[in-house]
Amino acid sequence: MRSLNDRNRAEGQPSENSGLANADQRSLLRLIFLATGITLGFFCVLQALEGRYLLATFELAATALLLWASGRITVARNVTLWVYVYLLPLFCFLIYILSMPGASVTAFVWVYLVPMVSYLLLGRKAGFVLAAPFITVATGSYLLRYGIPEGPSGWIDLGNAVLCGLLVIVFMHLYEVRRAGAQRALQDMAETDALTGVANRGYFQSSLERSVNAANRSQLPFVLVILDVDLFKEVNDRWGHDAGDAALQHICRCLLGRLRETDVIGRLGGEEFGILLANTDRDAAMPLVEDLRESIASTCLSHEHINIALSATFGLAQWPVDGESPSMLYRSADRRLYQGKARGRNQLVSRDEA
Repeated sequence: MRSLNDRNRAEGQPSENSGLANADQRSLLRLIFLATGITLGFFCVLQALEGRYLLATFELAATALLLWASGRITVARNVTLWVYVYLLPLFCFLIYILSMPGASVTAFVWVYLVPMVSYLLLGRKAGFVLAAPFITVATGSYLLRYGIPEGPSGWIDLGNAVLCGLLVIVFMHLYEVRRAGAQRALQDMAETDALTGVANRGYFQSSLERSVNAANRSQLPFVLVILDVDLFKEVNDRWGHDAGDAALQHICRCLLGRLRETDVIGRLGGEEFGILLANTDRDAAMPLVEDLRESIASTCLSHEHINIALSATFGLAQWPVDGESPSMLYRSADRRLYQGKARGRNQLVSRDEA
């Protein structure tokens, strides 16, 4: 079964190479759109005063578009697409400004904005791939305009500019590596149960909600399974809480060894766990869940030279026949779990009693 990192990438959440988290991307993009729009509006006025009406008209249109986008980015579906739609025209516009006959030499300082924005919004890999060609073109444009330096002072000026650009890229790369690693560690802590290493209750509930939304779009069924370790209190009382912790870890190892990469397992609290089986109906899920139950029952936990027999009771519910909402599905599976407890434990209940 995949780690939480793998599942996050599959579900569209940011990985270590994908830049800021989605909510942070939206907030930063909104500020960037506003700042760029206001800046272009200011330059639009200056261009008009200089008599460059065509360029002023273009900047005015870009200003209006950016201000509109700043209000729409909070509800946009594909944020990464918006990032590219913004960055590519912006960088091309910078190159155009630099190649204009009357461009000031100080305009080249805007090139240093390219790696900073690219790395922040796209991450270290995609950011470098996008920024490197534009920086190369900007450097070539500078050399075409001002030529190869002839004296030491000219080489010093060029060396300062190039070295500063390289240092900006290096520093942004190092920063992004550390920021992404810290973000990933914090996200894992927020989503993972510390004892067992599976998803915690909050992440599992979010996964259940996402599964319901996805099933509503695709109309493909999925199965929710809730299991509870039988007589877990006796394990704690007889052999201690260390044995109880080892028992929960042992249960998770048994489950993880047989679940698919598309399945999600989470600890709901205490000795209760939940499993989501994607694109699966009741008939297909029952043999798998029975195999999970038998795996737990047939594999003793060896703890401090003591063999501890374990078992678990399972309740199963299928979307949408047993419930169309997360709460309805959970109630159905939980009700069947307790029916199995009442029947004698160590069994799977997939339908309500008549």
